[in-house]
Amino acid sequence: MGLVPQEGTPYGAVRERFLSPLGIPCQKPPLGIKMHLPMAVGMPTLGPSMVTQSGLLFFAGTQDYYLRAFDTATGKVVWRARLPVGSQAGPITYVSPTTGRQYIVISAGGARQSPDRGDYVIAYALPDNRSSRQ
Repeated sequence: MGLVPQEGTPYGAVRERFLSPLGIPCQKPPLGIKMHLPMAVGMPTLGPSMVTQSGLLFFAGTQDYYLRAFDTATGKVVWRARLPVGSQAGPITYVSPTTGRQYIVISAGGARQSPDRGDYVIAYALPDNRSSRQ
């Protein structure tokens, strides 16, 4: 966090977390994590998200090792899968040119603030809805 040079340019960026005036993260903790404090607190997030054309937002940059899909219309979690280690990577999507099936891919190498490390690239297939389009 703080001032980060942009190598090869005369510019820099200031990276800061979304914190309240008290220095508490503003992002709501992932579902299932109880903070056991007398006030609502957030949790820092550690990576980018990705949105599909169908309105699913995929995100894995939390401290609890899950890749989640949110419905962008409601904000509700519609799917999640436990990763072997944390991830700070942004999910990507691709469509197989052979089958037409869409996949979500995430790299999980361990989140910066977690002790667990790994070297994983994991692909998840989205439901095959081609028969319902006919």
